[in-house]
Amino acid sequence: MTAARPKTGTSTVDRAALPYEVVALVLQGGGALGSYQAGVFEGLHEAGLPPDWIAGISIGALNTALIAGNAPRHRVERLRAFWERICQPAVFPALPALFEMALFDNSIDQFRAFFTATQAASAVLQGQEGFFVPRFPPPLPGVENHPDKVSWYDTSLLRDTLLELCDFDRINSGDIRVSVGAVNVGTGNLIYFDNARMALRPEHFMASGALPPAFAPVEIDGEYYWDGGLVSNTPLQEVLDAQPRRDTLAFQVDLWSARGPLPHSMAEVAERQKDVQYSSRTRQITDMMQREQRYRNMLHKLLEQVPPARRKSDSWCVEAQQMACAKKYNVQHLIYQEKAYENHYKDYQFGLSTMREHWAAGLADIRRTLAVRNGLEPPANGLGFVTHDIHRKSK
Repeated sequence: MTAARPKTGTSTVDRAALPYEVVALVLQGGGALGSYQAGVFEGLHEAGLPPDWIAGISIGALNTALIAGNAPRHRVERLRAFWERICQPAVFPALPALFEMALFDNSIDQFRAFFTATQAASAVLQGQEGFFVPRFPPPLPGVENHPDKVSWYDTSLLRDTLLELCDFDRINSGDIRVSVGAVNVGTGNLIYFDNARMALRPEHFMASGALPPAFAPVEIDGEYYWDGGLVSNTPLQEVLDAQPRRDTLAFQVDLWSARGPLPHSMAEVAERQKDVQYSSRTRQITDMMQREQRYRNMLHKLLEQVPPARRKSDSWCVEAQQMACAKKYNVQHLIYQEKAYENHYKDYQFGLSTMREHWAAGLADIRRTLAVRNGLEPPANGLGFVTHDIHRKSK
């Protein structure tokens, strides 16, 4: 059974007519919420707007592998195969999908909250098919283990799943630039594994999603890496700071909303904490980039008033030209909007019905985004940088 689809489809976008050198897809971490990103990609695919560069963190890195590791005609199909698999319990079967959807279609939020809690509990107790299973015996306090076994769950199944569903020769071909972030456990530094600089293997994507203490660090070339979300949950800055600078249209897909209600229970406190913790970097980066690009544009305009000979001979002008930039950035911000029945466990609540709802929400949001009149136009505000969000006003 597939997710319900919105009745209105996305109109086709003429990629060649867009005034951008790069179309980037930026995928945040968020565990089970990541099927929202798959829905967004499906909308881009049906609109004929494939990305030139995909940057991901955590579950966003896994979605990146599935997109970049398949031929265009197979990408949505392989994303769906991945999500349909990992949203099945690892040991005992889930409720039949038809029964589960019937319950959801006719239930109130309180019942749905209870039902999704059971799905989250299932993930904790038995793991998810093709993704992770509990370690047995579990790590004991005070007992030292090899670094790749210091976690509650074993993710070796994920490597097999990625090898089955992704073509790593295609990932490394450079057809799409791929960047996935991870944290070096020894140094605490966030780094990006990038197919423009190295050959990527399943371990690079697994490292990006190795969130402790649930998942163990992943060893790559003698170093160990954890989930990049420990430092920054969005790779937007990696794309926007790239040199040389290029006119860029970026679809930033976030799974945590910075805005939310005041919590009135401990469960709501835990949920709100995650939202704030994992969404804050996006706001900081877009605000910072908007300011910086305004200064670069201003410097570029000022230099146009300086005679060409002076620009070449004056050391200050030479340095200013290196800093000036007339490039334009358009960031389309898509943010998953949480449901009333969701709770602090929404990032590990891998239920099929909920996954399909997340997917459908992402598809609906990208369709609405692409339907905004002149929404994909480069900024005309003199700042060189604009953000759009269908749930909020552009700025």
